[in-house]
Amino acid sequence: MAQVVSTAERVVHAPADRVHAALADYAGVRPRILPAQYSEYRVEAGGQGSGTRVHWKLAATEKRVRDQVVVVTELPDGGLVESDANSSMVTTWTVQPDGPASTTVRVRTTWDGAGGIGGFFERTFAPKGLRRIHDDLLARLDRELGGA
Repeated sequence: MAQVVSTAERVVHAPADRVHAALADYAGVRPRILPAQYSEYRVEAGGQGSGTRVHWKLAATEKRVRDQVVVVTELPDGGLVESDANSSMVTTWTVQPDGPASTTVRVRTTWDGAGGIGGFFERTFAPKGLRRIHDDLLARLDRELGGA
């Protein structure tokens, strides 16, 4: 089993503290910025930062839907880690100030991929599909916070 990695990055036109607060707001902002690939979203515990527990279904493709229960922890540097209780998937969000009014947000997702020929296709195509989903989410975050 090889680890599969997908990464997306975008400059968000808002200060880093506002960007972090928006990303950590699973009860308010997150449901508004999720692309159509997310469904059945609900906060099961918390709602703000560490200790939050959220459920959603993520449709990577029409036939590949992941039922996820995500537990959130915050990193000392202000990043967020979303660990799926139903799989090996872990998504890490980092927020890096680019000055007083812009922030680089990076999202990196890893999981243990399948072996064999199925694993080859997963490692080849799944990261691109997930990157498109995260690119859309980051664009929505930028618009939510008043960016372009």
